[in-house]
Amino acid sequence: MKISSLLLLSASALSFAPTASACSTCGCSLSTDWEAQGLASGTGLRYDVRYDSLNQDQMRSGTGVANPWPVAGHEDELYTRNTYITTGVDYSPNANWGFNLQIPFIYRTHATNGFGGVGVDDGTSTAAGLGDVRLLARFQGFESEHHWGVQLGFKLPTGSTNENFNGGTAAGAPLDRGLQLGTGTTDLLLGVFRFGKINQDFDFFAQASLQLPLHSYQEYRPGDVLSANLGLRYLGFGSVVPLLQLNGKISGRDSGDNASPDDTGGNTLYVSPGVTFPITSQLRGYVIWQLPVYQNLSGYQLAPKSILTLGAKMQF
Repeated sequence: MKISSLLLLSASALSFAPTASACSTCGCSLSTDWEAQGLASGTGLRYDVRYDSLNQDQMRSGTGVANPWPVAGHEDELYTRNTYITTGVDYSPNANWGFNLQIPFIYRTHATNGFGGVGVDDGTSTAAGLGDVRLLARFQGFESEHHWGVQLGFKLPTGSTNENFNGGTAAGAPLDRGLQLGTGTTDLLLGVFRFGKINQDFDFFAQASLQLPLHSYQEYRPGDVLSANLGLRYLGFGSVVPLLQLNGKISGRDSGDNASPDDTGGNTLYVSPGVTFPITSQLRGYVIWQLPVYQNLSGYQLAPKSILTLGAKMQF
């Protein structure tokens, strides 16, 4: 089971980073299963479908749970529940080059007591539809082993920015920009990666990436994001492969008149155990469970207690 044939559909630290709420933090932009994510020196066409589920229902501030809560001047958000279904298509015409397309579908519900906290500006919302599509190219022809490379791409403004509250006293009012299905901005994606074998039974993967919005849209610019991922995988069980990752993210504050800079941005670190397994000769499944081990969030933000990822990939 060679690493060059197992690392399949471009790393999700670059391929999938939806914003979950103007006053929330989302871990789903962190790497999941690198076997289903690209960086392969093999050629061919690959497909991947991934399901991510997270319930942001814990209000946090700094490194702990917000206590007391609510706090005057900050929105009393109750929850943001997110489901992401992302379809990925990856093509490597040769061992040096690869191209990746990620198409996310988002289903999100949200509830807030508003800033007054007494029901005068409360609201609920349900939003569903296409998110922001990502296009990536990678090059790993710097040496004959193809064990390291670089990535360049763009996040496109394909997700809706016109969603409204549909319940409560805020019904009909625009949703916070961070709750929209898209950011409205085109973002530059840059990355560098390295993978290789430690010994007969273990291999590793490491990546760092930047997401840089190139402009603002309707007085809103999401913060810059730096992500780093380190993974270890055990190959001694044959076709069933357990893996463990550390996923870190440093997020800048959103900016603009329609942003919430006081309650956005921060640093997070997740530990992510998982496993990949065969379904058919061409189809493999994976399950990943992301658990936060460190969160230092600016202001007051909703955060998930864990993130579940399920997926399957097929190679031709």
